[in-house]
Amino acid sequence: MTMAKRDTYTPESLLAVAVTVFNERGYDGTSMEHLSKAAGISKSSIYHHVKGKEELLRLAISRALDGLFAVLDEPRAVSGRAIERLEYVTRRTVEVLMDELPYVTLLLRVRGNTDTERWAMERRREFDHQVAELLKRAAADGDLRPDVDVRLATRLLFGMINSVVEWYRPERGGATSEEVADAVVRTAFAGLRTAG
Repeated sequence: MTMAKRDTYTPESLLAVAVTVFNERGYDGTSMEHLSKAAGISKSSIYHHVKGKEELLRLAISRALDGLFAVLDEPRAVSGRAIERLEYVTRRTVEVLMDELPYVTLLLRVRGNTDTERWAMERRREFDHQVAELLKRAAADGDLRPDVDVRLATRLLFGMINSVVEWYRPERGGATSEEVADAVVRTAFAGLRTAG
């Protein structure tokens, strides 16, 4: 009796392949054919596990968002002075971004063309809003320089954090996630904190 060849992938490995292809081709430029070729499996094998590419997108983006939102619930993010909580959240956000680089890269590239992308953008805005609230509280506590506009500081902080997806390549070696997080925190907060 001849045994049929069994696919040697898992839902997790299929998701990793999908994220790679989405990041290379763009979500809109990716077909199920592209995904099946990259995974080395038939399209029907993919459909056995997911309804389609939008479900893969939602799973990938959820992984990134879950990691980011989990930071906001960590003990050092919920207690203490707002400035210390903000520094902690900034550090951990960079670490999550680097640990989940392909997934966060995909999250940052969604443009709102599908229901899943619009959901992701709304969740991202919610995360950004919670971090912006910490900045506002730190300013109200007198821990941020009064000559720095809080809205502008929020945008610049997120710009610095999110830019990591454009240049950080773990396969090339270089700085660790801890070193990058330290650099972001030092650079940002040396300019934001009041002297003292």
